[in-house]
Amino acid sequence: MTVSRLRRPPATLLALSLACQTVCAAPPLPALAASLDDLTVSGVSSGAYMAVQFEVAHSKLVRGAGVIAGGPYYCAQGSSWRALTSCMSPSFWGELPSVADLRARAEELARTGRIDSLDNLRRHRAWLFSGGNDDKVETSVMDRLADFYGQWLSPTAIRFVKLPDAGHAMISVADPQPNPCSSAHPPFINRCGDLDAAGEMLTHLLGPLRPSTAGGKILSFDQRPFVDGRAVDAGLADEGYAYIPSACRVSACRIHVVFHGCRQSATDIGRRFVDGAGYNAWADNNRLIVLYPQTTPRHGLALGSWKWVNNPLACWDWWGYSGSEYHTRDGQQIKAVRAMIDRLAAPRRPAGD
Repeated sequence: MTVSRLRRPPATLLALSLACQTVCAAPPLPALAASLDDLTVSGVSSGAYMAVQFEVAHSKLVRGAGVIAGGPYYCAQGSSWRALTSCMSPSFWGELPSVADLRARAEELARTGRIDSLDNLRRHRAWLFSGGNDDKVETSVMDRLADFYGQWLSPTAIRFVKLPDAGHAMISVADPQPNPCSSAHPPFINRCGDLDAAGEMLTHLLGPLRPSTAGGKILSFDQRPFVDGRAVDAGLADEGYAYIPSACRVSACRIHVVFHGCRQSATDIGRRFVDGAGYNAWADNNRLIVLYPQTTPRHGLALGSWKWVNNPLACWDWWGYSGSEYHTRDGQQIKAVRAMIDRLAAPRRPAGD
């Protein structure tokens, strides 16, 4: 049989592709009547910037944020050059925006109704972490974030942990094969003694926690219904993850949203971050659903799309690759994650429906 006879005609391939979009899709994210009273967010690297963006844009909804190797809201101001220089490694030719400038820009966005009122931040809490060996996001950037938060949050509401030996990574005691504390290599999950970043963060944001155990289940779910247009055009993967304790299937639980960093998406490292970042162990005994939305790597065009998206490292958008409203409530990624939260908070469907 010749090679040409083995090839399926384009129409057949298209039909198979369309069929797989339904048959091969992950299950839907369940409606669990989750409580939004103590909604918190966190992230590392680009995910840390995204956590701050989501918190500020939805400051009325969110109650606090954990930020590992991130920076202040709207730091990049829609510029990838500013993101790579001023907002990661500032210098005399790429200066970090002043607190006054950052506040003025945020207040203008609030005045025009594109983000929630900044006065809501006064009831928030923030847990910050910076490593002295971080070669991606310098501690001075996080110092500026602390100062930005300090415009609204009380000193006791801000907990800033600085560890001289730590590199650019999620600091975890849960990953079975972590990198050394000072490492800055994939999967960017490091062990720094007994520092449990997720546990300390959640304790500061939510209050005293019961001892950690892990008995819930990680669910993969279809992210596409939450995105306007194609998920890949928004920089999002088709599938996301959620850790759902068994008790949260039958009674209301709180939600914590975790944004992975660049090169930590499931496309890059599978479930390594979802399993090993350290949040899941604290979920069961503290009635906490942990949502892990996912980005996907993309450089240029994609199959079936003419939109040019330059995000080869699967970073969360904190400089504008997904659109000019990326930092507001109308940002594609912010809207998608908000829709996921709303689904988790929606009333449960009666058995049999």
